[in-house]
Amino acid sequence: MATTQIETVQTGADKAKLAAAVVLLLGSLVAFYMLARQGAWVQWGVLLVGMAAAVAVFAVSESGKRLYGFGRDAWREVRKVVWPTRKEAIQMTAYVFAFAVIMALFLWVTDKTLEWFFYDLLLGWKK
Repeated sequence: MATTQIETVQTGADKAKLAAAVVLLLGSLVAFYMLARQGAWVQWGVLLVGMAAAVAVFAVSESGKRLYGFGRDAWREVRKVVWPTRKEAIQMTAYVFAFAVIMALFLWVTDKTLEWFFYDLLLGWKK
């Protein structure tokens, strides 16, 4: 049985950073709608600045650092992938299409054979 690890925030300062990030995000959303009469530039400016501040506060928290580390490690792993050449990709795509067509034909023949067997031979129903 696999055990699942539950990650929790350990320090009070880290909890405060996460709470501040949430408050900044919610505050920027509220300000966006409350500043509707000020014009679109002011609305979007407040929203973007508030969201950027929320992201910055989250980035300095322990959870933000772990998320950044995870993203960095994931990007490092993506760079290790050996991608197929154009010729290999086209060949594999052609194989998949050919297999799909062959399976479709096989299933169609099987369906028609079973239909013929059950309806024509066994039950005697004619179309």
